[in-house]
Amino acid sequence: MTILILNGPNLNLLGTREPEIYGTENFESAVASMQKAYPELNLVYIQSNHEGELIDALQQYGFLAAGIVFNPGGYTHTSVAIRDAVAAIKCPVIEVHISNTAARESFRHHSMIAPVCAGSIIGLGLDGYRLGVEWLLRNAAN
Repeated sequence: MTILILNGPNLNLLGTREPEIYGTENFESAVASMQKAYPELNLVYIQSNHEGELIDALQQYGFLAAGIVFNPGGYTHTSVAIRDAVAAIKCPVIEVHISNTAARESFRHHSMIAPVCAGSIIGLGLDGYRLGVEWLLRNAAN
């Protein structure tokens, strides 16, 4: 079973960017921990700071993978194009945010993609990715 973990802008800086909000662990170690916990999975990890590359990944894996765990970063609140890409693909998408977006600036309170996702996990740190993977393991088609 293949699951794509897709991260948007600035998430390549995890571990150094605003550690009081995002923590000190880098994302590569989080992916390595998940791969160790779920050796039966083919976890594919992609991060991009570019909207078009995120859309390309959604379209490529959206018809091949069993599911996608997706943190669109700042595009969550602004990108109709990413919303449309999520709506157009076959596999379920779980929206993940490390911080509690509802407790942050008001512009972060609205997600463009939440209505077209299977679910959202918000504010649970990097554990949100693991929870998204676990939901996909139980609910996504192989």
